[in-house]
Amino acid sequence: MWLSTLLLALRSIRRNLLRSFLTVLGIVIGVSAVITMVTLGNGATLAVQSQIASLGTNLLQIRPGQRLGPGSGFSGAPAFKEEDADAIATQISGVAAVAPEARTGATVVANGRNWTTSIIGTTDAWLDVGNWKLSAGRPFSDSETRAGAAVCWIGETIRRELFGGGDVLGQQLRIRRMSCEIVGVLGSKGQGAFGNDQDDVVVLPIRALQRRVTGNTRVNTLLVSMRDDADAERVKQALTQLLRERRKLAEGEENNFNILDTKQLADTMSGTTRIMTLLLGAVAAVSLLVGGIGIMNIMLVSVTERTREIGLRLAIGALEREVLLQFLIEAVVLSSLGGVVGIVLATVASLAIASAMDIPYLFNPGVNLLAFAFSAAIGVLFGYFPARRAARLDPIDALRHE
Repeated sequence: MWLSTLLLALRSIRRNLLRSFLTVLGIVIGVSAVITMVTLGNGATLAVQSQIASLGTNLLQIRPGQRLGPGSGFSGAPAFKEEDADAIATQISGVAAVAPEARTGATVVANGRNWTTSIIGTTDAWLDVGNWKLSAGRPFSDSETRAGAAVCWIGETIRRELFGGGDVLGQQLRIRRMSCEIVGVLGSKGQGAFGNDQDDVVVLPIRALQRRVTGNTRVNTLLVSMRDDADAERVKQALTQLLRERRKLAEGEENNFNILDTKQLADTMSGTTRIMTLLLGAVAAVSLLVGGIGIMNIMLVSVTERTREIGLRLAIGALEREVLLQFLIEAVVLSSLGGVVGIVLATVASLAIASAMDIPYLFNPGVNLLAFAFSAAIGVLFGYFPARRAARLDPIDALRHE
């Protein structure tokens, strides 16, 4: 009975292909929209986590000022000193590495070309703190760091723009009035968490930047990498206490520095992305309900058109449950076909959009199965009323229907 009922439903769908296609269009759009939104949202979440992780492992960024965000600047707070980084490294347990960082912007010149970029002054610890690798060359030596020697590392963007991507070790790079020797090339990291190009950078020993480029001893940021087994909250409390003492802040006086935990930032941004994904998925799911209403309307029209056929089947002995099953299966087949087509379209769309947005494509079988099951359930839910109406027709009245 099940097979014959299924064949009858398929035959009815085939007789009205255009109407059947228009009927399932809402289901197709709904399923594809839900899967695409969730897939892209998961990919965006992973991209955000990866980009923030590229800043460093268990990284704390300490900056002067009482708040973060646009317009904060230094907020009148004094800058840090190299000695602050040394004190953190020696006096705070749970710290793996500390790197002072001073930044400025400048135009660099080489091979008759120029490029405006970020100039960073720091120490060798900067490589460990920020998860950087040298794709070519060597770290700064202790003597170069202490003396502020005219040596530098460059990012891949600088190598491409000024040297055409060739071998650059030993070549000279001019930064304002200073000429430095390139001793290393940083491994590529690509775009950062805030949309910046992490490879568009030149790195000098911090004293070389202070003496020969900026002319001051200001340290913009202290980068602190914690050990994997360290208690982040305890480390931050110890850092706060130490820096308050070094910056001579009285009890009750507000901190004139702020500590940013990149892990917390990653969790916050990932949580926000997940909430947006759920919201967009819920909005897209509304179209599934619209598609279900469309199926119910068309099935009601189908019942009206086939009233005499239903009456004839009932008159020759068909049971009400067999008529009910026929129309119910027809509705479920329509919605299930829409679900399958929607999954295919969602896969194609997700791959294309993920590639265009430069985010990873994450196939989630659970979401695809759930969307398909929901589309089939829509067929049962919205197909039951027309099917019940067909099954309860009076055979005599149905046969008299014009």
